[in-house]
Amino acid sequence: MSQPDDAPMDDEAFAEQTLIEAIENQIEANDPPAAQATLNKLTLVGYEREEILHLMALVLAHEIAAMLREDRPFDGAWYEQALRALPELPEAAD
Repeated sequence: MSQPDDAPMDDEAFAEQTLIEAIENQIEANDPPAAQATLNKLTLVGYEREEILHLMALVLAHEIAAMLREDRPFDGAWYEQALRALPELPEAAD
């Protein structure tokens, strides 16, 4: 039996869903172009869409965490470079 639409999500599930929605919006808007390019590249090499979105969301989460930790603006150049490097994930900060 599935949960009703108004059932509360745990924080982790909510965060992941929000990040995936952000990635979907980036792909739809083609902004940054690396979002669509990454989706295309990983699809061509055999990744499923859900897995690609998850990987892209991890990159976005990594950049958001770095922004908060370093108290700086979003680094779009780094983000696009990290997307293009997928399926290799960025290294975790120490």
